Amino acid sequence: MNVWQPESGETLLARAPVTFATGAAPQVRGMRWFRDTERNDIQHELQGWPEGPSFAPRSTGNTVAHRLLRGAAKVTGVTVMAALGAAGGNIATPSSADSGSDTPSDPANEVDDFPVMWAAPGTVGRTLPWRLDPGRSDQKYWRTHLIVTDRRVLVVELPYDGKDMEAVDDEVLWQIPRTDIADVELKDFKDGSDFTITFLDGSWCRLESSSRRKLARYLMRLPELLSVADLNQLQQKAVLDFAREIRMPDSVTPVITRNPCGHYNIDILLPSRLSSAFGASEENIVLDEEGRDIDFKDYHPEDL
Repeated sequence: MNVWQPESGETLLARAPVTFATGAAPQVRGMRWFRDTERNDIQHELQGWPEGPSFAPRSTGNTVAHRLLRGAAKVTGVTVMAALGAAGGNIATPSSADSGSDTPSDPANEVDDFPVMWAAPGTVGRTLPWRLDPGRSDQKYWRTHLIVTDRRVLVVELPYDGKDMEAVDDEVLWQIPRTDIADVELKDFKDGSDFTITFLDGSWCRLESSSRRKLARYLMRLPELLSVADLNQLQQKAVLDFAREIRMPDSVTPVITRNPCGHYNIDILLPSRLSSAFGASEENIVLDEEGRDIDFKDYHPEDL
């Protein structure tokens, strides 16, 4: 097995599964396109890409029918859940800090069309690997992870086995230096799991990840990385106590960053928590100047 590791002096900041995003508005639900800057479909121009599905936006009539069917399914689902609850079933509903929005921020690219690649010839966007496309790579057996370090951004592919998710065998498919990234934006329509990366040459991609905030925190800006020695005595004690509590191996170094609000993020990525399904899962605390562990309800937006 081959687990990707940073080079000497390089710091791993985040790792999580990603794919190209999928349309959510009725006209484009379940679809995605690869576009040039004139909005032409370029998937047949992408070097080395195998054939994939071709889509056409639904007509207004089909959209109405699709919406009615979804509405009926929702009503049926609510009825079933209510019946189970009345019968004493323990029904849990998923929750997420990214609850999404019913209002598109970019109707041209979220409702009328849904490009996940926007790239002129010769731009970085066109170099992205086809394995990111759920329409071309079988998610039952393969996963793609985005890895963010203080130097670069990478995409790796690895086999996926639901019965052995701790088995990780990485193949690097793509990488760029961080300096090639111009902007990162969270996209909340509809499920709150999409984000875009815009490259310096103007090309961009739209990706989906249930861990988008973790990735975006380190993609949006290169934080000043601190060592335990850079903290005051109270903070140092809090970090060392936390490391002992979670049994941090000696080979692991905490990722410590100071947020603009004055709080300190302490992320510890444990090798034992790496999996094909979830990427690198960290243990995390947020400290104030006095070394106190801040309760989640008191987090500032930049702490997330």
